[in-house]
Amino acid sequence: MYHHILVPIDGSTTSDRAVAEAAKLATLCSAKVRLLHIVDMGEHVHGYETPQAYLSQTRPQVLAAAKQLLQQTRTGLQAQGITVDTELCESSGTHVSDIIVDQAVQWGADLIVLGTHGRRGINRILMGSDAERVARTSPLPVLLIKPANLKNRIHPNEMHTTASDDMQDAV
Repeated sequence: MYHHILVPIDGSTTSDRAVAEAAKLATLCSAKVRLLHIVDMGEHVHGYETPQAYLSQTRPQVLAAAKQLLQQTRTGLQAQGITVDTELCESSGTHVSDIIVDQAVQWGADLIVLGTHGRRGINRILMGSDAERVARTSPLPVLLIKPANLKNRIHPNEMHTTASDDMQDAV
């Protein structure tokens, strides 16, 4: 089954759902979990701060918050008896999805469990989908966890999504 499960986290509720799902799998398989957080420092540069302010204030604050997120999530998994470690990466222009796949391959992961924000239509076109790109480019299995609010949601094209646990047998 699975021995190494990589879980990219960003602090969102969808990310929390992915962690919970990975915890279930890790418990069932006695797998080790690696929590991965990627900081794109470009998102934290506004053009108003001086280079000195960025180096002495902004960057350290962002990294401290990232480490706190990783440690808090790690502690929660360890309380469930799961073996877990953490990895913090900084991106400076590289697609987050590429970093996720590279980290999974380098670590020897058997599975990536990743939350998806469920963007559709123009939002997906404008903002992209790291989860979709991970699923397309990863050489290993990827389990995408959708947001809770997508359960039984009516899509713009009038199609209805029903969670598999809400479906009745067709026979």
